[in-house]
Amino acid sequence: MAIFGLWVINKAGGLVYERSFGDGLPHLTSNEYLVLAGTLHGIHAITSRLSPTGSSSGAHVISGETFKMNILLTATGTKFVLMTSLVEPTADTVLQKVYEIYADAVMKNPFHTPEMPIRSEGFDTRIGQLLG
Repeated sequence: MAIFGLWVINKAGGLVYERSFGDGLPHLTSNEYLVLAGTLHGIHAITSRLSPTGSSSGAHVISGETFKMNILLTATGTKFVLMTSLVEPTADTVLQKVYEIYADAVMKNPFHTPEMPIRSEGFDTRIGQLLG
């Protein structure tokens, strides 16, 4: 699999989790990641309103020349964004597994505050096993 990174964006557009895999993505500062997450949140909101055929949940894939961003929007408004190569065939399946890990390791944690940064060693370990 050619997976470059994973972001989790809360329903307000704040970046609550970021992890890079390999050397595919440039190293950015925390503020740059926050700006990018907020921008993606805005783009997603705009694309949900642009549908010519009625309601839409927004963009699911944004492609660039050398990579694509696969987006999973949950019922609670949390977005999971997976940066992959252009030919990655399993991105949707991987995003679903990431969401299952999130539900199990983060949302069931009584010490986690929803919409706040994810600081769960169990989540980080399981994501590393899945994507690392």
